[in-house]
Amino acid sequence: MKVETDVNKIESLLSRGVENVYPNKDFLKNLLKSGKRLTLYTGYDPTSPTLHIGHGITMLKLREFQNLGHRVIMLIGDFTGMIGDPTDKLATRKQLTREQVLENCKEYQKQAGSILNFEGENPVEIKYNSDWLSKMNFADIIELASHFTVQQMLERDMFQKRIEEEKPIFVHEFMYPMMQGYDSVAMDVDGEVGGNDQTFNMLAGRDLMAELKKKDKFVLTTKLLVDSSGKKMGKTSGNAVSLNQTPEDMFGKVMSWSDDMIVKGLEICTRMDMEEVKKMEKELKNGANPRDYKMVLAYEVVKTFLGQEAAEKGKDYFIKTFSKKEIPTEIPEFKPNKYDIVSVLVESKICKSTSEARQNIAQGGVKINDVKIEDIKMEVKEGDIIQKGSRFFVKIV
Repeated sequence: MKVETDVNKIESLLSRGVENVYPNKDFLKNLLKSGKRLTLYTGYDPTSPTLHIGHGITMLKLREFQNLGHRVIMLIGDFTGMIGDPTDKLATRKQLTREQVLENCKEYQKQAGSILNFEGENPVEIKYNSDWLSKMNFADIIELASHFTVQQMLERDMFQKRIEEEKPIFVHEFMYPMMQGYDSVAMDVDGEVGGNDQTFNMLAGRDLMAELKKKDKFVLTTKLLVDSSGKKMGKTSGNAVSLNQTPEDMFGKVMSWSDDMIVKGLEICTRMDMEEVKKMEKELKNGANPRDYKMVLAYEVVKTFLGQEAAEKGKDYFIKTFSKKEIPTEIPEFKPNKYDIVSVLVESKICKSTSEARQNIAQGGVKINDVKIEDIKMEVKEGDIIQKGSRFFVKIV
């Protein structure tokens, strides 16, 4: 397989949506310019049946490597998914069974197929880390653990917070970065790509590669998509945009993002030319209407993950329902004490009780900004329009 060394493409790969490169950008740039075919991967733990746009950000970066001719592996963490990644978690994750993780990842290739190419001359490979982790015996695990210290693990922010709050840290949670680190060794990769929140885990693999393989593994971290409060968009936060959503729902969810997410969203969640993105950023700073640019963002996001026809469909639906005011022109405003959707529905008297609120959500009768929600832990924010059925509306202030 011939590797492409186009300077402009390499520069874009190393800059667009990139938070950090370890050991440094020059190291990876020289590798990419050398013409050597690199092997790299990103791991996806099947903790849910659907991949979301946060996963899509790393897939877009993987596709850039694939387009240059490098060997890309999509690693399904069917073993680590049973442990549970403690990243950003102030409480221990509920552990999943083998059956649950296998059921969750059944549709991953199909969902990832809009970004990654699993066919042709240089197809993305799919691997499962149970192929090596499930074969390790206790002696193997002790040997692996000997390469890490307790102090090293306790450096993680979420563990420090748990200690401060006197919350438990379980030994199996220390095992997670060790296992993820061993993935790199087992596959003998040159590098790893992941969200910036995965830096600790990926650097654990970098340290392990240096010790066990005498190899300088690169780590490229991508920027995170966060809302205006700094909360990461994801499954746990309840604000994830799933890759298998309908065009209408995906378009509507993106339109509900805060204005300050427009430029970052265009950079890391779309393939729009960066010169055009920078031009739009300048126009926004000069007072342009953010709503018009958010329409562009929503269109480009749907186009990237679902295709142009889907983007047109999502846009048409949004214009029909919102721009043509097929919702009430005057919506009562409400300032909640708690911002989870169940509390909002009860406090605003849209629902009479918590159980009624949960039931309405489960039946698909509740929307936020015209997008049906399924997660009872979803949190609302200022400006959101909450709807139950066709008659009950409230705007969060």
